[in-house]
Amino acid sequence: MKDLKDRIEQAWNDRSLLTDDSTKNAINQVLELLDKGELRVAEPTEDGWQVNEWVKKAVVLYFPICQMETIEVGPFEFHDKIPLKKDYAKQGVRVVPHAIARHGSFLEPGVIMMPSYVNIGAYVGSGSMVDTWATVGSCAQVGKNVHLSGGVGLGGVLEPLQATPTIIEDDCFIGSRCIVVEGVRVGREAVLGANVVLTQSTHIIDVTGPEPVTYRGEVPPRSVVIPGTYPKEFAAGTYNVACALIIGQRKESTDKKTSLNSVLRDFKVAV
Repeated sequence: MKDLKDRIEQAWNDRSLLTDDSTKNAINQVLELLDKGELRVAEPTEDGWQVNEWVKKAVVLYFPICQMETIEVGPFEFHDKIPLKKDYAKQGVRVVPHAIARHGSFLEPGVIMMPSYVNIGAYVGSGSMVDTWATVGSCAQVGKNVHLSGGVGLGGVLEPLQATPTIIEDDCFIGSRCIVVEGVRVGREAVLGANVVLTQSTHIIDVTGPEPVTYRGEVPPRSVVIPGTYPKEFAAGTYNVACALIIGQRKESTDKKTSLNSVLRDFKVAV
């Protein structure tokens, strides 16, 4: 692994090395390990999340060494550089037409993909559902038993290149048409109501106490979140700016499904 890392770092600093077979082999090996889930762009640790920067660099370097090819799947035709994942039955993954996952992404056994898209470098944990027209962006990390509802968009790190991947931790529920980008992390068991938009600059305001508490770039675990606005002064006057409001906490429960149903009912969260 150290040899792989060293070769990737050298190629990142000197792109002329991308013509060498040894460099190409190293990049391809990293992508194979990502595809099998044996390596991750980011991984949870006891102290939080660790971003493996060199792995992300390998993903970026994979594009220039690949050639455009025509891919035919039955009556459908694609023209791209990155091959698609294969052997879903062997991996224990349910894939509904027209779901697509790129090579270099990893889906744990038990994942369900409705017609949706999982990009290169992404990781989706077991028991999670990527619902209709949801998108898991490049290198995004999705935990176990997560529901990405219809039209959810998780941002990637490649376009434009960003430091931290978007992270959705275990047992989260992400409501319809939510957008989570720019490396925002959603803590475990959190619930995002429909149409919540989270970027690094979004004010995530906890309004459950006597005074508001504002977070940026992170939703605390078990938070129940809905879209909101707050007034902001501009030269032309005062206008309402979009934000996210934490309106409650999901209760600790060993039965996550029961807990989730209670949250959606008690807080009347639109999904």
